[in-house]
Amino acid sequence: MALIGCGPERGHVLAFDGGALCVPGFLAKSAGPEWFDPQAVGGLPVGEGGRQAAWFVQGPFGAAVLRHYRRGGLRARLGREAYFWLGAARTRSFAEYAVLARLRTAGVAVPEPLGAAYWRHGFGYRAAILVARVPGARTLAGCLGATAVPDAARAAGPVDAVDPLPVARAIHAMHEAGVSHADLNAHNILLDEQGRVWLIDFDRAVVGVVSQGQRRKNLLRLRRSLVKVCGAPGARWWDALRSAYGRPPC
Repeated sequence: MALIGCGPERGHVLAFDGGALCVPGFLAKSAGPEWFDPQAVGGLPVGEGGRQAAWFVQGPFGAAVLRHYRRGGLRARLGREAYFWLGAARTRSFAEYAVLARLRTAGVAVPEPLGAAYWRHGFGYRAAILVARVPGARTLAGCLGATAVPDAARAAGPVDAVDPLPVARAIHAMHEAGVSHADLNAHNILLDEQGRVWLIDFDRAVVGVVSQGQRRKNLLRLRRSLVKVCGAPGARWWDALRSAYGRPPC
Protein backbone atom coordinates (compact mmCIF):
# COMPACT_ATOMS: atom_id res chain seq x y z
CA MET A 1 0.00 0.00 0.00
CA ALA A 2 1.42 3.39 -0.99
CA LEU A 3 1.87 6.05 1.69
CA ILE A 4 1.65 9.85 1.48
CA GLY A 5 3.52 12.11 3.89
CA CYS A 6 5.64 11.24 6.90
CA GLY A 7 5.20 10.42 10.57
CA PRO A 8 2.33 8.60 12.27
CA GLU A 9 -0.32 10.51 10.30
CA ARG A 10 0.95 9.63 6.83
CA GLY A 11 -1.85 8.70 4.47
CA HIS A 12 -2.62 5.20 3.25
CA VAL A 13 -3.58 5.34 -0.43
CA LEU A 14 -6.70 3.44 -1.54
CA ALA A 15 -7.86 3.26 -5.15
CA PHE A 16 -11.49 3.53 -6.20
CA ASP A 17 -13.21 3.64 -9.59
CA GLY A 18 -12.03 6.83 -11.28
CA GLY A 19 -9.52 7.97 -8.66
CA ALA A 20 -7.90 7.37 -5.29
CA LEU A 21 -7.95 8.63 -1.73
CA CYS A 22 -5.54 8.63 1.18
CA VAL A 23 -6.50 8.49 4.84
CA PRO A 24 -4.77 7.78 8.18
CA GLY A 25 -4.35 4.11 8.96
CA PHE A 26 -7.10 4.07 11.59
CA LEU A 27 -9.65 5.15 8.94
CA ALA A 28 -8.46 2.96 6.08
CA LYS A 29 -11.08 0.22 6.57
CA SER A 30 -14.09 2.55 6.54
CA ALA A 31 -13.10 5.33 4.10
CA GLY A 32 -14.76 5.81 0.73
CA PRO A 33 -15.15 8.50 -1.94
CA GLU A 34 -18.56 9.41 -0.51
CA TRP A 35 -16.74 11.12 2.38
CA PHE A 36 -15.82 13.88 -0.07
CA ASP A 37 -19.39 14.54 -1.23
CA PRO A 38 -20.76 17.42 0.90
CA GLN A 39 -24.34 16.23 0.49
CA ALA A 40 -23.48 12.72 1.69
CA VAL A 41 -21.85 14.02 4.89
CA GLY A 42 -24.36 16.74 5.77
CA GLY A 43 -22.24 19.64 4.58
CA LEU A 44 -22.97 23.13 5.90
CA PRO A 45 -21.17 25.88 3.93
CA VAL A 46 -18.29 27.63 5.67
CA GLY A 47 -19.23 31.28 5.53
CA GLU A 48 -15.87 33.02 5.95
CA GLY A 49 -13.15 33.10 3.29
CA GLY A 50 -12.65 30.55 0.52
CA ARG A 51 -14.46 30.23 -2.84
CA GLN A 52 -17.74 28.71 -1.63
CA ALA A 53 -16.00 25.33 -1.75
CA ALA A 54 -15.72 24.42 1.95
CA TRP A 55 -18.23 22.76 4.24
CA PHE A 56 -18.51 21.76 7.89
CA VAL A 57 -19.24 18.03 7.84
CA GLN A 58 -19.79 15.12 10.23
CA GLY A 59 -19.12 11.43 9.59
CA PRO A 60 -17.25 8.33 10.78
CA PHE A 61 -14.17 10.58 10.85
CA GLY A 62 -15.78 12.97 13.36
CA ALA A 63 -16.37 16.72 12.99
CA ALA A 64 -14.40 17.99 10.02
CA VAL A 65 -14.04 20.55 7.26
CA LEU A 66 -14.33 19.37 3.66
CA ARG A 67 -12.77 21.53 0.97
CA HIS A 68 -12.92 21.11 -2.79
CA TYR A 69 -10.11 22.70 -4.77
CA ARG A 70 -11.29 25.50 -7.03
CA ARG A 71 -9.49 28.06 -9.12
CA GLY A 72 -10.01 31.77 -8.65
CA GLY A 73 -9.45 34.83 -10.78
CA LEU A 74 -8.57 34.54 -14.47
CA ARG A 75 -7.46 30.93 -14.09
CA ALA A 76 -11.05 29.94 -13.36
CA ARG A 77 -11.74 30.37 -17.09
CA LEU A 78 -9.76 27.15 -17.62
CA GLY A 79 -12.24 25.32 -15.37
CA ARG A 80 -12.82 26.04 -11.70
CA GLU A 81 -12.18 22.47 -10.54
CA ALA A 82 -9.92 21.07 -13.30
CA TYR A 83 -6.16 20.71 -12.83
CA PHE A 84 -3.52 19.19 -15.11
CA TRP A 85 -2.50 15.67 -14.13
CA LEU A 86 1.16 15.34 -13.09
CA GLY A 87 0.92 12.23 -10.95
CA ALA A 88 -0.89 11.26 -7.75
CA ALA A 89 1.69 12.66 -5.34
CA ARG A 90 1.49 16.05 -7.07
CA THR A 91 -2.28 16.42 -6.88
CA ARG A 92 -3.33 19.41 -4.79
CA SER A 93 -5.02 17.20 -2.21
CA PHE A 94 -2.27 14.60 -1.71
CA ALA A 95 0.40 17.31 -1.60
CA GLU A 96 -1.50 19.27 1.07
CA TYR A 97 -2.09 16.09 3.06
CA ALA A 98 1.69 15.48 3.07
CA VAL A 99 2.37 19.04 4.26
CA LEU A 100 -0.11 18.69 7.15
CA ALA A 101 1.45 15.38 8.18
CA ARG A 102 4.91 16.97 8.10
CA LEU A 103 3.86 19.95 10.22
CA ARG A 104 2.03 17.86 12.81
CA THR A 105 5.07 15.60 13.12
CA ALA A 106 7.12 18.75 13.78
CA GLY A 107 4.69 19.86 16.51
CA VAL A 108 3.11 22.76 14.58
CA ALA A 109 -0.59 23.34 15.37
CA VAL A 110 -2.41 22.51 12.15
CA PRO A 111 -5.64 20.51 11.71
CA GLU A 112 -5.38 16.74 11.61
CA PRO A 113 -5.58 15.47 8.01
CA LEU A 114 -8.43 12.95 7.76
CA GLY A 115 -8.49 12.32 4.04
CA ALA A 116 -7.58 13.51 0.57
CA ALA A 117 -8.98 12.40 -2.77
CA TYR A 118 -8.70 12.96 -6.49
CA TRP A 119 -10.78 11.98 -9.52
CA ARG A 120 -9.07 11.52 -12.92
CA HIS A 121 -10.56 12.98 -16.10
CA GLY A 122 -8.29 12.34 -19.08
CA PHE A 123 -5.32 14.69 -18.74
CA GLY A 124 -6.90 16.44 -15.78
CA TYR A 125 -8.25 15.80 -12.32
CA ARG A 126 -10.30 17.37 -9.55
CA ALA A 127 -9.55 17.02 -5.85
CA ALA A 128 -10.78 17.46 -2.28
CA ILE A 129 -9.35 17.33 1.23
CA LEU A 130 -10.88 16.54 4.61
CA VAL A 131 -9.37 17.90 7.85
CA ALA A 132 -10.46 17.77 11.48
CA ARG A 133 -12.43 20.76 12.69
CA VAL A 134 -10.78 22.84 15.42
CA PRO A 135 -13.46 23.14 18.16
CA GLY A 136 -14.54 26.67 18.98
CA ALA A 137 -12.03 28.24 16.60
CA ARG A 138 -12.41 31.71 15.11
CA THR A 139 -10.38 33.27 12.33
CA LEU A 140 -7.85 35.94 13.18
CA ALA A 141 -9.95 38.31 11.07
CA GLY A 142 -12.97 37.59 13.24
CA CYS A 143 -11.01 37.88 16.49
CA LEU A 144 -9.64 41.25 15.43
CA GLY A 145 -13.18 42.53 14.98
CA ALA A 146 -12.81 43.05 11.24
CA THR A 147 -15.64 44.99 9.64
CA ALA A 148 -16.36 46.54 6.29
CA VAL A 149 -16.64 50.12 7.57
CA PRO A 150 -14.08 52.84 6.69
CA ASP A 151 -10.84 53.14 8.66
CA ALA A 152 -12.03 56.21 10.53
CA ALA A 153 -14.93 54.26 12.01
CA ARG A 154 -12.87 51.28 13.13
CA ALA A 155 -12.05 51.10 16.83
CA ALA A 156 -8.62 49.81 17.80
CA GLY A 157 -9.98 48.00 20.87
CA PRO A 158 -10.68 44.55 19.35
CA VAL A 159 -7.33 44.62 17.55
CA ASP A 160 -5.43 45.49 20.71
CA ALA A 161 -7.21 42.67 22.56
CA VAL A 162 -5.40 39.98 20.48
CA ASP A 163 -1.80 39.22 21.48
CA PRO A 164 0.37 39.04 18.33
CA LEU A 165 3.15 37.04 20.03
CA PRO A 166 1.49 33.57 19.85
CA VAL A 167 0.59 34.22 16.20
CA ALA A 168 4.17 35.23 15.42
CA ARG A 169 5.50 32.10 17.12
CA ALA A 170 3.11 29.85 15.18
CA ILE A 171 4.24 31.33 11.87
CA HIS A 172 7.89 31.05 12.88
CA ALA A 173 7.38 27.38 13.88
CA MET A 174 5.86 26.67 10.46
CA HIS A 175 8.88 28.21 8.74
CA GLU A 176 11.33 26.35 10.96
CA ALA A 177 9.54 23.10 10.04
CA GLY A 178 10.37 23.81 6.39
CA VAL A 179 7.03 25.07 5.05
CA SER A 180 6.26 28.34 3.29
CA HIS A 181 2.54 29.16 3.17
CA ALA A 182 1.17 30.13 -0.25
CA ASP A 183 -1.63 32.36 1.07
CA LEU A 184 -1.03 33.39 4.67
CA ASN A 185 -3.90 35.73 5.47
CA ALA A 186 -6.16 36.71 8.34
CA HIS A 187 -8.69 33.99 7.42
CA ASN A 188 -6.10 31.18 7.41
CA ILE A 189 -5.05 31.72 11.03
CA LEU A 190 -7.38 30.42 13.75
CA LEU A 191 -7.55 30.95 17.50
CA ASP A 192 -9.34 28.35 19.60
CA GLU A 193 -11.15 28.84 22.91
CA GLN A 194 -7.90 28.34 24.84
CA GLY A 195 -6.11 30.94 22.78
CA ARG A 196 -3.99 28.43 20.86
CA VAL A 197 -3.06 29.51 17.35
CA TRP A 198 -3.73 27.17 14.41
CA LEU A 199 -2.62 27.57 10.80
CA ILE A 200 -4.82 26.23 8.00
CA ASP A 201 -5.13 25.91 4.20
CA PHE A 202 -1.77 24.65 2.95
CA ASP A 203 -2.74 24.33 -0.71
CA ARG A 204 0.34 25.06 -2.89
CA ALA A 205 2.62 25.32 0.16
CA VAL A 206 6.35 25.11 -0.61
CA VAL A 207 8.35 22.52 1.32
CA GLY A 208 12.07 22.86 2.01
CA VAL A 209 14.40 25.27 3.75
CA VAL A 210 12.43 28.52 4.01
CA SER A 211 14.59 31.47 2.97
CA GLN A 212 14.47 34.90 4.55
CA GLY A 213 12.84 36.15 1.36
CA GLN A 214 10.07 33.56 1.59
CA ARG A 215 9.50 34.39 5.26
CA ARG A 216 9.22 38.08 4.46
CA LYS A 217 6.86 37.34 1.56
CA ASN A 218 4.58 35.32 3.89
CA LEU A 219 4.55 38.07 6.50
CA LEU A 220 3.87 40.82 3.96
CA ARG A 221 1.00 38.80 2.51
CA LEU A 222 -0.48 38.68 6.01
CA ARG A 223 0.01 42.42 6.39
CA ARG A 224 -1.94 43.13 3.20
CA SER A 225 -4.76 40.93 4.46
CA LEU A 226 -4.84 42.63 7.86
CA VAL A 227 -4.96 46.07 6.27
CA LYS A 228 -7.75 44.93 3.97
CA VAL A 229 -9.96 43.63 6.77
CA CYS A 230 -8.94 45.88 9.67
CA GLY A 231 -7.53 49.05 8.15
CA ALA A 232 -4.85 51.07 9.94
CA PRO A 233 -5.25 49.18 13.26
CA GLY A 234 -4.45 45.99 11.37
CA ALA A 235 -1.21 47.49 10.08
CA ARG A 236 -0.21 48.52 13.60
CA TRP A 237 -1.03 45.03 14.89
CA TRP A 238 1.17 43.54 12.14
CA ASP A 239 4.06 45.79 13.20
CA ALA A 240 3.91 44.21 16.66
CA LEU A 241 3.72 40.72 15.13
CA ARG A 242 6.76 41.41 12.93
CA SER A 243 8.73 42.56 15.97
CA ALA A 244 7.77 39.38 17.83
CA TYR A 245 8.58 37.02 14.93
CA GLY A 246 11.53 34.80 15.81
CA ARG A 247 11.73 36.15 19.38
CA PRO A 248 12.80 33.31 21.73
CA PRO A 249 10.41 32.33 24.56
CA CYS A 250 11.05 34.11 27.82
